[in-house]
Amino acid sequence: MSKIPNSDGTGERHGILVKVRLDIKGTGKSGRFLFGGKTVDKAAEESREQQLTVFRNVPIQGIQIIDIDCSTEIYTVNDELTNNEIAYAPMELTIKAYNLENVVRFITREDFRKIEVLDPASLTLNHNEIERLLFKIFEEIKEFRLWLERKYNLR
Repeated sequence: MSKIPNSDGTGERHGILVKVRLDIKGTGKSGRFLFGGKTVDKAAEESREQQLTVFRNVPIQGIQIIDIDCSTEIYTVNDELTNNEIAYAPMELTIKAYNLENVVRFITREDFRKIEVLDPASLTLNHNEIERLLFKIFEEIKEFRLWLERKYNLR
């Protein structure tokens, strides 16, 4: 477990407080003929609401979600490969993690954009903790690669 010195220099406390920004992707669904289509903004908003529900209701081992901020405006960009408009609905999670390994699953997500370490100011890891952290990063990257292969049928 990561050791974090107290602000007064005495003793230790455990846990890492981070703010993670995820930009949830939404692509519009074209409807039949002129009606029934979903705008990309609406699709992004619905995807963000689904993720919000998951984060609020499904516990994640080693993680305590302190706050979820969905107040940032939805933005759209043009995908040059497909020439389609894609909307992103930002979500900021304030998370208390038991250790750095638990944060890795958030930064290896496709919708990850930014991380800000709120607390501690410094962190000490021993060699076993560094090995576990690097192995966890490897596992998450491997899992993400398999997900991409399934998504795009690369095998």
